[in-house]
Amino acid sequence: MKLTETTTRIGVIGTGHLGSLHAKMLAQLPSASFVGVHDADATKAAQVADAHGVRAFTNREELLNAVDAVTIASVTSTHHQVAKACLLAGKHVLVEKPITSTTAEARELVDIAAAKGLTLQVGHIERFNPAILALEPLRMQPLFIESHRLAQFNPRGSDVAVVLDLMIHDIDLILSLVGSPVSRIDANGVAVVSDSPDIANARIQFKNGCVANVTASRISQHKMRKMRLFQHDAYISIDFAQPLAEVFRLIDEGEGNAQPTMLLGKIDQGTRKRLIVYDQPEIPPMNALLEEMRSFVACVQAGTRPVVSGLDGLQALEVAAEILKAIDANTIRSSDRA
Repeated sequence: MKLTETTTRIGVIGTGHLGSLHAKMLAQLPSASFVGVHDADATKAAQVADAHGVRAFTNREELLNAVDAVTIASVTSTHHQVAKACLLAGKHVLVEKPITSTTAEARELVDIAAAKGLTLQVGHIERFNPAILALEPLRMQPLFIESHRLAQFNPRGSDVAVVLDLMIHDIDLILSLVGSPVSRIDANGVAVVSDSPDIANARIQFKNGCVANVTASRISQHKMRKMRLFQHDAYISIDFAQPLAEVFRLIDEGEGNAQPTMLLGKIDQGTRKRLIVYDQPEIPPMNALLEEMRSFVACVQAGTRPVVSGLDGLQALEVAAEILKAIDANTIRSSDRA
C-alpha cells in the first residue's frame, strides 16, 4: 500500500531507551508527521510525549487509528504480537531487531506484510552506519570476515541471549555483504551473569567459500564494535563506534585517476607492477538512527523495498537460531564429558 501524502503520520510503540530515541528522530523528519506514542507504562509514554509535544495514547488501538505507520521498540518478546496487530490494522511497521523471538513468528509477519502490501522494516541500524555507507563505492567480495562486538553488561538487553542482543547486528551485515547461502555453522557460548549465553563465538561458512568468525560479549570491560574483511587484493577495517573505515589494497601501477591517501609500497615481482595503497574513505556526518527512520518513511511513501526488509530480518534470525542451537549442543556435550 503506497502512500502519496507528502508527510506520513507515524507513531512510536514502546518508550523505553530506544523508543525515546525513535521519538527524538521522528520529531526531526520533515517527511513524517509525528502523531504520538504508546507504552504500557503510561508515565514513560507521557514523559516522551511531553518532550516532543505529541499525544500519549492510552491504548494501542487509538494510536493505530491516528497513524499510517509505526515504529516498534518494545521488548523482543512482544515484537511479534505488537507488529502483527499493527500489520493486520493496515499499518506500515519498522520493528527493532531482532524482528521476533522465533523464526516462525518472523515468517508470519513477513507473510502478512506481503499479503497486505505493507512495508516491514527491521531495525538493523548498522546498515546505516556512515562507515559502512562510505564503503559503498568499493567492490566488496569478502573471503574471510572477523567481527568483534563487545559491551559492558546492561540488564536492558539480558532478556535474550547475546546472539540476539548484539551478534545479530553483525550477522545481518555479514549476510548482506557476502550474498551467499550459509553452508555450515559452528558455535560456542557461555552464560556468565544471566540465564542465556553472555559471550559467544560463531564460525559461519558460506557456499561461495567465505568464512566469518563472529564474536559477541556483553561482559566486556570496554566497548568494541569492529569488523575486518579480507578479499582478493584488499583488506578492509571498520570501526562502527568511531565511525572509521580503512582500506589497504593492491592496485596496478597507473590504475585509475584517484589518488590514494597513502602509498605504502610497491610489488615488482612478475609482469604486473603493483602498488600497496592505503585509503581512508571520507565518513559522511550523519546520525544512523535518523537515516534509518528517514529511509523507512521514504519506503512507505514510495512503496519500495526497505534497506533491511522483513525477509532480511528473518534470515538474520534464522542464522542466529542455528548459532544458538550449536551453542546448546556443545554445552550439552561438555556437560556429558564432565
